[in-house]
Parts: sequence; C-alpha cells; structure tokens
Amino acid sequence: MASPLKSLVIDDNRYQKSFQLFLERSSEHQCMQDFIHNTLPDILASIGDGKSHLNVIGVGSGAGEIDLEMLSQLRLKHPGVTVDNEVVEPSSTQLHQYKVMVSQKPNLDYIKYTWNKMTSSEFEEQWRVKKMTKKADFIHMIQMLYYVKDPGATIEFFQSLLDNKGKLLIILVSGESGWGKLWRTYRSQLCNTEISQCVTTGDMKSFLDSKGVSYQSYELPSQMEITECFTEGDEKGELLLDFLTEVLDFSNTASPELKAGVLELSLITSLWYPILLNYNPNKNALNHTVLTTSAK
Repeated sequence: MASPLKSLVIDDNRYQKSFQLFLERSSEHQCMQDFIHNTLPDILASIGDGKSHLNVIGVGSGAGEIDLEMLSQLRLKHPGVTVDNEVVEPSSTQLHQYKVMVSQKPNLDYIKYTWNKMTSSEFEEQWRVKKMTKKADFIHMIQMLYYVKDPGATIEFFQSLLDNKGKLLIILVSGESGWGKLWRTYRSQLCNTEISQCVTTGDMKSFLDSKGVSYQSYELPSQMEITECFTEGDEKGELLLDFLTEVLDFSNTASPELKAGVLELSLITSLWYPILLNYNPNKNALNHTVLTTSAK
C-alpha cells in the first residue's frame, strides 16, 4: 500500500532548508573534500589519454561547491587542458547559486559551462533525441540516485557516454550505515515508490555484480548531530527529521509510533553514515570493461 506521507522533494523550498541544515550538522562535505583531495587526484590522473580538451558531466550538481573542488583537482592533474562541463541540476535555487559562485571565482576561463536545468532522466531523453555522439572523460553522480526511477538503467546510460579511459563516479549512502538501517526498517512507510529514495550502495553493488561490471569502492565515514530532533517542536529538529526520512513535515504527519521508532533507531545507530563511493571504469563497445588500479 502506498505511503500516505508526502515526499520532501515536492517542496523545494523546505528541501533546500533541510539540506543546508543537514550540511551544517554533519561532516558530509568534509569527508567528501578529504576524498577529493587525497584519493580522487590519482583517479583523475588516469583519464583523458593525453587529450588537450576534456568533457565532464555533473549529474545532480547542486550548488556546485563539490563540482568546483573536483574540477580544481582535474586542472592540477591536467594543466593546460580546457574543459567542457555539462551541469545537470533540476533545482532553480541550486543552479542559480552555482552560476553565482562561478561568476565570482577567478581563473575558471578554461571551463565552458553548459547549464541543464533538468532531471537526469530529462537529460537522458534530450541526449537521445538529439542523437548526441559526444563522449565524456569524467562523469560524477553525487547523492542523486535516490531521485531516479531506475538507478541501474541510469548508471548504464551514463556509463555508455564514457570515452576511452573515462570514469564514472557515484556517491551513495552505505547500506551498512544508520541511514541504510533506517530505510530497511521503515521502507514501506517512508520511501516514495515513484523514485528510488531508499537505494544504497549495497543495492548498486549487487546490480553491478550482476552485470559483471568491475568497480572500486571507498568508504567515507560521516556523522551527523541530531540532538535537536529529540526536542518536541524544535524547528531545526523538525527540518533535520524531514531530511533524515525524506518526508515532508515528518514530525507533524507521521504516526506517533513511526516517529518514536525513527528516533529510537537514529539514537541506537549513533548517527554514523558511511558513504560508499563506487568508481566504475570505462565501459567500451561490446561491453568490454577496463579496470583501472591506479586509484589505490
């Protein structure tokens, strides 16, 4: 039976508020930046095959902070290259913030931006309609597979766009994290069936294994402070619970039993949210897969 609760994604204003608060209360961006500065450079060094121009696609780029961090590392590993950067982001608010940041940052002349205000499925449809043949050297999909109908098909499409030695980077919450346990316990009550809201890297690893696709995974530990969630009527606590459950106005629309169960499980799991990053090598014609080991 469909859940009577409404998905947080239908109210972009509240989603953005809860997301920003989540970033303030968690170490999510810090653990990603640690990965970008310490591990990603070796991965980026292996792409491009000596080309002077690189094509990048960011799927669900948000406000662009993480994108620009990765592009900076790309530039360091490939000095002198120019970059064509396709940005795919459905939120007008986030896309505007990204554009403002780009306009204010110096030394970005080597990047050409193409702004696509659309979902990944809309981008895929547009790509097919236009019969695009351009290949990408680096595609990243950070915390966005929750919002597509078929994550496996989405991965297969974007992997098909990779050029020789291209890389597809995916970041999702780990199936072994507190978030993963929350979703497994209350999937039927919390998860929106129109999208893959409760998908974890455990699901995606199973999918990739079933297709015989080689990948590398990295676990990035992250934690979140949720003390405010336990104070009845606390505005910030209610926003955090919205983001944790992906339910709009969870505190006031969920049953007392569901709310109590979610809070208890959040407390027991100590709010550790390991994020597992799957790094998928280039998928060439005839389903030939190249495994790159230089990221170790």
